[in-house]
Amino acid sequence: MKKGYKALLAEANTEIEAISPADAAALLGDDSVVFVDIREAAELENEGRIAGAKNMPRGVLEFWIDPESPYHKPVFASGKTFVFFCAAGWRSALTTKMAQDMGLAPVKHIDGGFAAWKAAGLPVETGPKPQRT
Repeated sequence: MKKGYKALLAEANTEIEAISPADAAALLGDDSVVFVDIREAAELENEGRIAGAKNMPRGVLEFWIDPESPYHKPVFASGKTFVFFCAAGWRSALTTKMAQDMGLAPVKHIDGGFAAWKAAGLPVETGPKPQRT
C-alpha cells in the first residue's frame, strides 16, 4: 500500500484545525457556524446527534461543496465557518482536509468526534432523525 489511513490522518492533522468538544460547544447557536455531521443515518439513530447539526454523509460532500457541481448545496457558499464531525474524528479530519483543499474556508473538525462530545457530557439529541439538508 502506498499510503494507508494512518499516513493520511497524520498528514491531514498537520494541515487542519481541530477543536475540542468544549470549544465546539461554545460555537453552538452562532449563526455564522454550521455543524456538519458526516456520519451515516444508522449512526445518528443509534448514537444520537448534536442539536442543529446538518447531516451530510461523507460520501457526497465533494459534490455538495463544489459550486460547479449539479449537486451543490448553497450552504457551502454561505461564507460561514464549518465544523465537521464524525464518530471518532478520523473521517472528519480527512473531510476537513478535503474541504480545505477544495477551497472551503474556514473549516475545522471536532477532535475525537461525537464520541469525545458525548464523553465530555455535552448535550445529545435523540429520537427520530431530522431530514437531510
